[in-house]
Amino acid sequence: MRTVLVTGSAGFIGFHLSQLLLDEGFRVVGFDAMTDYYDVRLKERRHQMLLQNQHFTANVGLLENFKQLNALVMSEKPDVIVHLAAQAGVRYSIENPRAYIDANIIGTFNLMECARELGVDHLLMASTSSVYGANEDMPFDERQKADTQLTLYAATKKATESMGHSYAHLWNLPVTMFRFFTVYGAWGRPDMALFKFTKGILEGTPIDIYNHGKMFRDFTYVTDLVRGIRGLIDAVPVRPESAEAIPAWDSLSPAAPFRVVNIGNNNKVRLEDFVDAIEAECGKPAIRNYMDLQQGDVPATWADATLLENLTGYRPQTDVREGIRRFVAWYRDYYAV
Repeated sequence: MRTVLVTGSAGFIGFHLSQLLLDEGFRVVGFDAMTDYYDVRLKERRHQMLLQNQHFTANVGLLENFKQLNALVMSEKPDVIVHLAAQAGVRYSIENPRAYIDANIIGTFNLMECARELGVDHLLMASTSSVYGANEDMPFDERQKADTQLTLYAATKKATESMGHSYAHLWNLPVTMFRFFTVYGAWGRPDMALFKFTKGILEGTPIDIYNHGKMFRDFTYVTDLVRGIRGLIDAVPVRPESAEAIPAWDSLSPAAPFRVVNIGNNNKVRLEDFVDAIEAECGKPAIRNYMDLQQGDVPATWADATLLENLTGYRPQTDVREGIRRFVAWYRDYYAV
């Protein structure tokens, strides 16, 4: 039985990934800080569900506490580490930037040190489509330059990509960075658009629609996302013999066992159409409060998912209307509305 350490296991994505890994026969060691960025009861409920499986263990702590983290890693000796824990949220990074430096930079450095010391088979770390920043050439391709981040959140994620590459080069540590594109679905975070829109529509309160609805997002259903991560666990990057040996479609580094991979639905959806679909599922019209584009936000994201499919044989495929249907059903059940 292989062991995977999942950081952020009580989080939205970490919960779904842990469930999938347990279903496939892995032993999962969960690690989460249980911070109060949003309702901790939601995080506790996720861990409680995972603990129904005897092959899951829950550990609470901060990534910034290297001594505790290192003791856990050296005791459990995971074969693979999937690093999902981070201070999330674009808007919050403007209000509380230090939280992002502590969790995303210091915490990731501590985890990489543990992975290096143990010599794990594969270290996979979460990045974000936000690293593409002001890029306008879409769909976004992993081989594009990504040097124009618009928020500190995005900047910390780009920094962790560079840190991961350096560790891969120096220590021959296989590292895969995966970039998420607007993940949504059941058990989602209350600060995310689908959650807020659904809540507002069902309660009859106004919902804020930025850039007057003239926005596009590559909405990726969470189960599609974690299937992509699962496939990448087995797609271990290997240092190439030469740059010429790297296929034209691959983002593999010529200097390290390191790769960046998009995980997106490969389909941009207009924000207005997204809201229309939520209205249809809720059976009520939204009270739309149109607003200007927020500071640090981008008008559009759109993933090229070719590399993911070439590496794993898998491509996200859940239609956004089906994903919204599943989320609204979960929301009504969880909140009894």
